Amino acid sequence: MPIAVDIDVMLARRKMSVGELADRVGITPANLAVLKNGRAKAVRFATLAALCEVLKCQPGDLLRWEAEDAAGGSRAPERV
Repeated sequence: MPIAVDIDVMLARRKMSVGELADRVGITPANLAVLKNGRAKAVRFATLAALCEVLKCQPGDLLRWEAEDAAGGSRAPERV
């Protein structure tokens, strides 16, 4: 999938566990794990807003686009 999720990066920066984040956002740890591991097909803006509020970050700190190569895998975005 070309959208990469960096929730684990923000969790490490904030020294917060997945369970604590799930509690503070109001979602189950299982649903947060699905999102964190990049298996989610969608995320509600309300959930994204709650994640940003709790983690004190911007949506772009949690989500980024990665181009897919010809084989169907993703690769790092090019820096200009």
